[in-house]
Amino acid sequence: MLYPTLRLSPLAVALWLAASPSQAVELEPQVITANPLGNLQLAAPSTVLEGDNLLQQQHGSLGETLNKQPGVASTWFGPGASRPVIRGLDGDRIRILRNGVGALDASSLSYDHAVPLDPVTVERVEIVRGPAALLYGGNAIGGVVNTFDNRIPDAPIEGIHGAGELRYGGADTTRSSAGKLEAGNGAFALHLDANSRQFNDLRIHGYARSAKVRDADEPGSKHRLENSDGRQDGGAVGGAYHWDHGYAGLSYSRYDSNYGSVAESGVRLDMKQDHYAFASELRDLDGPFSSVKVDAGYTDYEHSEIEEGEVHTTFKNKGYEARIEARHQPLGPVEGVIGAQVSRNEFSALGEEAFVPHTHTNSLALFMLEQWQATQRLNLSLGARVEHTRVDPDAKGNENFVDADSASSFNAFSLSSGAVYQLDPIWSLAANLGYTERAPTFYELYANGAHVATGAFEVGDASLNKEKAISADLALRFDNGTHKGSVGVFYSHFRNYIGLIGTGNLREGGHDHDHGEDDHDHDYDHHGFPEYQYQGVRARFYGIEAQDRWQLVENRYGSFALELSGDYTRAKNLDSGEPLPRIAPLRLNSGLVWELDCWQARVDVQHAASQHRKPANETSTDGYTTLGASIGYRFEVGQSQWLAFVRGENLTDQTVRYASSILRDIAPAPGRSVEVGLRTTF
Repeated sequence: MLYPTLRLSPLAVALWLAASPSQAVELEPQVITANPLGNLQLAAPSTVLEGDNLLQQQHGSLGETLNKQPGVASTWFGPGASRPVIRGLDGDRIRILRNGVGALDASSLSYDHAVPLDPVTVERVEIVRGPAALLYGGNAIGGVVNTFDNRIPDAPIEGIHGAGELRYGGADTTRSSAGKLEAGNGAFALHLDANSRQFNDLRIHGYARSAKVRDADEPGSKHRLENSDGRQDGGAVGGAYHWDHGYAGLSYSRYDSNYGSVAESGVRLDMKQDHYAFASELRDLDGPFSSVKVDAGYTDYEHSEIEEGEVHTTFKNKGYEARIEARHQPLGPVEGVIGAQVSRNEFSALGEEAFVPHTHTNSLALFMLEQWQATQRLNLSLGARVEHTRVDPDAKGNENFVDADSASSFNAFSLSSGAVYQLDPIWSLAANLGYTERAPTFYELYANGAHVATGAFEVGDASLNKEKAISADLALRFDNGTHKGSVGVFYSHFRNYIGLIGTGNLREGGHDHDHGEDDHDHDYDHHGFPEYQYQGVRARFYGIEAQDRWQLVENRYGSFALELSGDYTRAKNLDSGEPLPRIAPLRLNSGLVWELDCWQARVDVQHAASQHRKPANETSTDGYTTLGASIGYRFEVGQSQWLAFVRGENLTDQTVRYASSILRDIAPAPGRSVEVGLRTTF
């Protein structure tokens, strides 16, 4: 069940739902990431996860938490690091936001770099697929994942409220605890939260290495994924002052983790992030604008890659991002917002495996979104964004980057249009058409060195042009009270898709060698790496996404519903004729949901087909079918509400290898797991 963002804090909504589950009313969620105007009928393909829905999907990383959503896959680099992939696009084509503002890290640079966020602290996740999210940056060409944590309370709080959670189990024997406290007097509001998670090496079915790369003499680990243990700790303090027509607030959060790299035995990543945020909104204004919203954040991020107790490489990223949105007064039937966004970050990599130079990146953007209720049935929207980006490298004496001696500047323009037509009270049609430009990132321009985590020698190209794409979506939506869902198709054509393409050479210590083999099996050592170069190619992505919630029956034995979803993506390098790498296969999900009084339960079946559409230098993956089940019980103790739950996943203990993971042949997904948890609100 999806619940809306009301003019209450998310914690208050959770309390109300926990106290009165039988009285909860299902309403349309407002996806503010896709449309700050708050329209319920959005043209953009989007998903909201909150409440019980988010609790059911919650895992230790953001990628795994969203992995079962239509069109969303996981980069899976073990339990310590996993980033979402949307419609086959990953890295800097996906914007990960925290309360609408980017929090700097290094997760898009390499698959072994985690997103510094524990999903247990998140109260709501919004996923927007495709370029309809261009309000948040040209690098949102694939989509946006926006997480909300209420660390700056955006609505008044009366009294003292809190929540806590304990979990134990899973394939990595997770031990986690989290708690938060919110207090206020209607004007001042305070938020405190803290969380801690420890996990052991992951239990898997069979060998970690697949038969395609396993050595008969040294088959490697079995039933355990070595060096996959770790810990995560975090906390935050925030507050806000509210008045009749707005609020303003500040927050500070800290994230600290240490986890093993499953690609390199004995290598660990020690990660820290400090994030400072400011948010304010002025409403009911006179003059040309009815409301103004400001969000800003400053981040200081650092992680060290440690081998045998010694720091070999340190990555740092610090900077800020700020945006302002102003909603103008209606111009007849037209409503809209205009805004500006500015960001600056300084990235550095120091040590033996520094394959990118010290870089400053600055950007300034202007954007707008206009919406026109053309008729009672037809709603039209138009968005535009212009963005200037300057990338300035500094070799800092490193001979690998002596050629990175001049800055690169780009002016990117993006345009998106959408329409929703209500065919009748049950059926509606939503369409989007967009043109998007993305400036190359610093590593696509200037990388030059061995990247051990990916088993490649990566080479950038300072002459790269902007990435350009034309994208379209078409979806048929329905809601007759019994069935609620949608079926949609998407298509994207890239004129200059910046891909990491194999050159056929072997690089060792910066020297060229002939590559005597067609394929490469990720030895993950320093004896030689196949060379991959960032190149602009023509590419095509297309696919289908579908979902349906079918209310089967409701009687004295409970309420029964069937949730169905599926997705399929195909992507091709049009210059070489080969499929693009790391594309998830056809995936089908089904879940039978039962609720009765204080009880709730579900049984899930997920099927993924085999993936044989791949470049010549990649291996295929076999299909799999997994079974999951969970049961929960709600009860009250005094003035507090409690939920006890048990969740089992991959109960038939299948070998699962994600085609979207670069480590598909050495790091399978978890085997059979059972987790228990206890959550309370008061």
